[in-house]
Amino acid sequence: MDKSRWRAAISGISIGIFTTVTVFGQQTEDQKLAGFFKGYLDKHFQQQPMDATGQGDHRWDDRLDDISAAARAGWLTLAKDTLAALPRQVDYAKLSRDGQIDFEIFQHNLETQIWETKQFHPFEEDPRTYGEYISDSTYLPLTHCTLPAETNIANCIARMAELPRIVAEAEKTLTTPPKPILQTAILQNQGAIDFYQHDLFQFAGPTPQLPQLKAAASNVVASLQEYQKFLEGPLMARATGEWRIGKKKFAEKFVRETQAGLTAEQNLAEAHTEFDRVRRDMFVVSRQLWSQYFPTEPVPPDDAQGQRETITRVVHAVNQEHGKPEELVQDARATVAKIETFIRQKHYVTLPNPDLCQVIEMPEFRRGNSLAYMDGAPPLDPAAGSFYAISPPPADWSPARVQSFLEEYNHFMLQVLTIHEAYPGHYVQLAHATQAGSLIRKIYQSGVYVEGWAVYGEITMLNEGYGQGDLRLRLMQLKFYLRAVANSILDYQMHCTAITDDEAMAFLTQEAFQSEGEARLKLIRAKQSSVQLSTYFVGRMAHYHLHQQIERELGSKFELGRYHDAVLSPGSIPVKYLPEIVRGQLGLPAAASH
Repeated sequence: MDKSRWRAAISGISIGIFTTVTVFGQQTEDQKLAGFFKGYLDKHFQQQPMDATGQGDHRWDDRLDDISAAARAGWLTLAKDTLAALPRQVDYAKLSRDGQIDFEIFQHNLETQIWETKQFHPFEEDPRTYGEYISDSTYLPLTHCTLPAETNIANCIARMAELPRIVAEAEKTLTTPPKPILQTAILQNQGAIDFYQHDLFQFAGPTPQLPQLKAAASNVVASLQEYQKFLEGPLMARATGEWRIGKKKFAEKFVRETQAGLTAEQNLAEAHTEFDRVRRDMFVVSRQLWSQYFPTEPVPPDDAQGQRETITRVVHAVNQEHGKPEELVQDARATVAKIETFIRQKHYVTLPNPDLCQVIEMPEFRRGNSLAYMDGAPPLDPAAGSFYAISPPPADWSPARVQSFLEEYNHFMLQVLTIHEAYPGHYVQLAHATQAGSLIRKIYQSGVYVEGWAVYGEITMLNEGYGQGDLRLRLMQLKFYLRAVANSILDYQMHCTAITDDEAMAFLTQEAFQSEGEARLKLIRAKQSSVQLSTYFVGRMAHYHLHQQIERELGSKFELGRYHDAVLSPGSIPVKYLPEIVRGQLGLPAAASH
């Protein structure tokens, strides 16, 4: 499809932001809301083409955002004007219940955008913000777009011509960023330089546009090399900003981002309780495995020190059962096949058809932080495909670091990762979400729902019999889940208390059984973000509690696959709506209010 036809297909009927049209008679209120949102989205995407690309709307893939202070003020004005106009243009009381939920989701996201704009200043304080423009501006069109290759390459060349403007704005706008965040931005910019020198041409493939692409890339590399000097020199000299957001901001951000009906303090208390429970389960499993690995040694005493020793030694023993670096992708593909077979036999959930998930070797410039990730298709271009990326250790790692990496992601942990990232985790859930009828739900996806479903799946798959009761697999699942619980505790402590790096490392390595390398990466991540690390645990608890409630209520009539399809059908919605929607999908009466 050529670009003009693509634009016509995506745009449809032009709708002004504060007006609606009448088609085939009187519009329903739900249609008014859909039209109003479509009008807003067109305006938003025109202001921020990178957002459009990320969502899969490729009408503006040949341009980049105007990120000047005046333009960014215009982003805020659009959000405020839209928020004010929404209740005037759409009568909430006349909406269907699904429409009311969409209205609330839209309204909440506008309010949160306005709040975050006032509370946080990423263009002034976070150099990683510019890195997203520098790298994703070309990576996304080349990898997540169904337009013809020549169109995508032409768009990338056009965008690359604008990158010096992005760099100039960064040098003009950045003030006193926190040092840990700047250090990450420096590494990311070096990765971007490597990308434009090498990886860009691999993603573009053989093309007659290669001379133009090389010329554009050469200019970008020169600009980024100068930018690297700025980051490492003048900006580092004034990198005195505070990365902690503080208890007050964290508390409000937590409520806004999680939408789970609990406060940050309530979640922290629940996480501590769950942390102790999971550790006890790990000890019970480790004690059962002890004689398999240490047949001539007695089990350590059943006290705090002995339990920690038992878990640590058994986990280390299981870690030795790992693959070779060059066979990781092949091992992951075999794991996918085995997991998919179990899902079908168990009628666990409806798998996507066609299956557009590819298991690939992670691009070199993205390696180093994790073994795997799911790079899902954008919601507005779902046929672009999804990538379950597996990372062999980077080529420049020492043998000791490679060995630690392989131990952390052994044969059993690799299965848990595949469950989380792909089947029935992120890939399956996000593929279902693209079928949600509401454009609002496709655009505004709840991270708590998304991450919670993936963590919930790790536990539930094993509870339903995956792995045939292999205690090694269960121990790795518990260890991986303990990481999610620890994330929530660490997230709060790092931003709301004066915990030191040494104290955080001790917690992660001694109490959560993480390797030193893994723990250090998590410490860096905790300084780079706030609340996001809590989404895994908050979401898992919401999904798990709802499952328990519905299964108890239905008893022998409970069908796992039907339940899971009901959970996935509304899209990645805030978890506070899940009980109401799932009960409706299953024909159950509304739950009594308390």
